[in-house]
Amino acid sequence: MRLPPFNPYMAVVIGVIAVSTSAVLVKLAENAPAAIIANYRLLIAVLLMTPIMIWKYRHEFRLITKKDWLLSSLAGIFLAFHFILWFESLNYTSVASSVVLVTLQPIFAFLGTYLFFQERFTAGAIISMIIALLGSVIISWGDFQISGMALFGDILAFIGAIAITVYFLFGQNARRRLSLMTYTYVVYGVSSITLVLYNIVLQNPFFGYSADHWLIFLALAIFPTFFGHTLFNWALKWLSTSTISMAIVFEPIGASVLAYFILGEKITWSQWLGGTIVIFGLFLFIMSTTKKSNVTIHKKSQ
Repeated sequence: MRLPPFNPYMAVVIGVIAVSTSAVLVKLAENAPAAIIANYRLLIAVLLMTPIMIWKYRHEFRLITKKDWLLSSLAGIFLAFHFILWFESLNYTSVASSVVLVTLQPIFAFLGTYLFFQERFTAGAIISMIIALLGSVIISWGDFQISGMALFGDILAFIGAIAITVYFLFGQNARRRLSLMTYTYVVYGVSSITLVLYNIVLQNPFFGYSADHWLIFLALAIFPTFFGHTLFNWALKWLSTSTISMAIVFEPIGASVLAYFILGEKITWSQWLGGTIVIFGLFLFIMSTTKKSNVTIHKKSQ
């Protein structure tokens, strides 16, 4: 294999920093409905990808089977609802709590492989899952002491982690047969359409936002999407999935630091304790399932 043109470990570091901006940017887009923020994040990403798709990948659309269209479309629908749930959670709970709970996604992915693909659990996987879930309970309990609405936000983030898992389970089969760009374009496109319809039903306004809001929508499409997940996917050519997954576990730390300096959000003792336990449990989980899991467990949406 030829040498990479850029240090893949540095690419992963940049990627973690980039995805860490997602929750903070959503918080900054206050007064905009969560579904609108998600809509423009994906729609702008699709618009930016369109010239490349037309120039280099348009022939691949003729090769997509009906089965892959169906699987990719279902994946796109669940990706849309992941963003709705996660972004909405940030209206009620802190960046630290929301991002930590969404980061539980690898555990739900492995549970999905157990239910649908008969993947077996190791003792280490079970113990590490219990540790991570214990940490999430500590976070939620601490937030409930602050306010019932904070707990509601935690629940939305938790369901959002389940939604992104379903997205992966539907999409992993189609992803094996489609190029990364084509698959991503189709999924983002279906997600955008889903979000447009969702916003129409809820009668959320598509326009009338300030220039700052539009800059935030653009930043969400560029930084966490392209500088984040595109770099992760590029780095996978030289690094293992487990390496990428472990790196992304640091996203809650980066997001919490940014929230502290940009939003002035302070981290409570329950968030410190619970978040540390969750991250520790996830590290153990990823290490114990590296050889067992056939599912790509790194996050591609946040």
